[in-house]
Amino acid sequence: MQLHPVAPASTRTPRILPRRSVLAQACALLILPLVASSAFAQEAAPVAERSAATALDTITVTAERREQNLQDVPVSVGVVQGEALRSYTEGADDTLLALSGRVPSFYAETTTGRIFPRFYIRGLGNIDFYLGASQPVSIIQDDVVLEHVVLKSNPVYDVDQVEVLRGPQGSLFGRNTTAGIVKFDTVKPSQEGSGRVNVSYGSYNTVSIDGGMGGAINDVLSYRISTLYQHRDDWVDNTYSGPSADGTVTPKKDAMGGYDDRNLRLQLLLQPNEQFSLLASAHTRDYDGTSTLFLRNALTKGSNRVDVARDKVAYDEAENNPQAYRTHGGSIKATYDFGNTTLTSISAYETTSGYSRGDTDGGAAADFPVNGVPNGYGQSMGQVRDLDQFTQEVRLASNTVDPWSWQVGAFYFDGRDTTDFYQRAWFLDTAAHNPNNWVRLRNINTSWAGFGQVSWKATDALTLTAGVRGTKDEKSTRLLKTADTAAGAVTYKGRRNVEMSDTQPSWDLSAMYEVSPELSVYARVARGFRGPTIQGRSAAFNADFTTADSETILSWEAGIKSSLFDNRLRLNVSGFTYAVNDIQLNGNDSNGNGVLFNADKARAYGLEADLDWRPIPNLSLTAGLSLLHSKIEDKRVYAQVCALNGVVVCTVNDPTIKIGSNVYAQIDGNPLPNAPKYNLNLAARYDIPMGDDGALFFATDWNKQGETQFVLYSSDEFYSKGNFEGGLRVGYTGGYGAWEVAAFARNITNEKNLKGVIENYMAAVYNEPRIIGVSFNYNWR
Repeated sequence: MQLHPVAPASTRTPRILPRRSVLAQACALLILPLVASSAFAQEAAPVAERSAATALDTITVTAERREQNLQDVPVSVGVVQGEALRSYTEGADDTLLALSGRVPSFYAETTTGRIFPRFYIRGLGNIDFYLGASQPVSIIQDDVVLEHVVLKSNPVYDVDQVEVLRGPQGSLFGRNTTAGIVKFDTVKPSQEGSGRVNVSYGSYNTVSIDGGMGGAINDVLSYRISTLYQHRDDWVDNTYSGPSADGTVTPKKDAMGGYDDRNLRLQLLLQPNEQFSLLASAHTRDYDGTSTLFLRNALTKGSNRVDVARDKVAYDEAENNPQAYRTHGGSIKATYDFGNTTLTSISAYETTSGYSRGDTDGGAAADFPVNGVPNGYGQSMGQVRDLDQFTQEVRLASNTVDPWSWQVGAFYFDGRDTTDFYQRAWFLDTAAHNPNNWVRLRNINTSWAGFGQVSWKATDALTLTAGVRGTKDEKSTRLLKTADTAAGAVTYKGRRNVEMSDTQPSWDLSAMYEVSPELSVYARVARGFRGPTIQGRSAAFNADFTTADSETILSWEAGIKSSLFDNRLRLNVSGFTYAVNDIQLNGNDSNGNGVLFNADKARAYGLEADLDWRPIPNLSLTAGLSLLHSKIEDKRVYAQVCALNGVVVCTVNDPTIKIGSNVYAQIDGNPLPNAPKYNLNLAARYDIPMGDDGALFFATDWNKQGETQFVLYSSDEFYSKGNFEGGLRVGYTGGYGAWEVAAFARNITNEKNLKGVIENYMAAVYNEPRIIGVSFNYNWR
């Protein structure tokens, strides 16, 4: 029998980063030329012309590190074009969370605000909120892998296309892709002058500006400068009126919920001849906002229904949940065409620092007394003091595709960070203040890999592909400072230095057969792995580190890719099954601390379908469906259940055992957490031509989510079922698609969907509120 419990949290702000900066001014300055340029454009070119044609556009993807038609790739890929993504985020939604439910089998959520989203593909993900947590979904922006959870939150803007590659992608993209990858490609510089800007304004003084412009500097050098600015006023009241042990001023109207997210990117493309190109990119992010708001006792025992106010909390501590991060990075991509082969080198560096602080009990302890005494204080803060990530990839690929194409390469990763965790006593200004109630960890992760892939066009109809990768992954975590008593006495007795390493192969085999020009079938089998993981945050509670060995996955999938009715309907369907050995899981103990462990196995099977259809002129329909059945298999593994002061506060449906004052539930047979049983998304747009160059349009999109369990054990409270959200846009487009003005609504029915929980406090996390606004889009070239 294995028991895997977990522990508490609290924190303080060593330094508050300024809310206004040079970056904010730079973003504002960028918008001036974007708007002003329209005055100098003698003729607005029809860059987004909408004709009466019903044929679908070809979608080009780089799922196999080379440009291919989506219909020719033997991988299940979901694609979202930049225009559609910008429609989803005009209410200033987080650009990555906005994809959740809009791509079959892809789900995203957060309980740590906009700086720590968590991603799931085909049910595989990681519910751990630890700043050093690894995830089986890899995020890749402009060919650069973003490993750390804070880097994964980098907003995406001036984006050209998003690709969600489902299933293990270890051969070409490396470790920690057992679930798949999300790949973002932004608009690149070119010699042709062009630009676009999307501006929207809505409820709560919500502002979103997403723009980019570029063109030639001279005959061999071009540029593109891009920006994203998102703002929302504080709109949540803190209604608590009483004493605060850390000096939090209450009550306060419009105390939290707002944010400023300022982003800027500059790209330079040097092309002195047809053989050589060099793309240099630099970006920066300046973010201040609010950490996730937990609503204590929003859940009542025996029910998962929540109907407490979304715009009110009662927090006695944590100074209204501030968070702030500054992120910078850059890359250089050099390409040389030798004729039959192309050599590519990608060097990249990323760095970030910041903090996130929160009232983790989700309410005021005085409002929840036990025997007349305030009960359930909770406060914590995680701070990345410094993070440095360096990656280097070299790839040599053939330029021929018939009958052979191949690529080989090598990859190096080096990530290092210093992270602090502050607990409640550190923040207090009462006699209980403990200046030593925090820990500091130093994390180092290095990885080396070599890979190769070959494709053979065996016949005009049949293409076979094989890929292999060998990876060595090394991690270490050192405890630089222990959480001591106020007098400075050291009470920690656990390990202070943990090192883990593993060497694993990844591979895939696939076959693609063209039945006809309109229909292809494919099959794929793939193996991948997630490297070993160390959970060091436990030291903040004088508990030893927890660790997990590598998890490995073997996945099988088969599907069809079709283009029917004179290319007016594109339908891609795939079925899959997989088994994960030694799956890495995370549970929580009564204090909210994470415990990391391996379970023996998890199995799943399911289906996903993507549809694009132009049934009649001016009407476009898209739809997606995913079905999933997942199951944890390990009779030895137990997870600690919801408990406060030794009392189980929820209804546990699994067999339980009690050891000391703690209760543990057997999780064998349960579904994976945050793995919806189904997801259905629908979108439609209809244009009514008005004259030669304009049209009135109506657009809507909807998402319905099936039963989703939030924790490892089964309960009557910690799951959602039937969540749905919808959006609506009504507007006019003119100049052959060069500009567009619209009124929009996100979460138009103002649904209160349960998105996460804090178990011991029966606290709920809601989705975003309804945002109603107007938007203006303009494109030129």
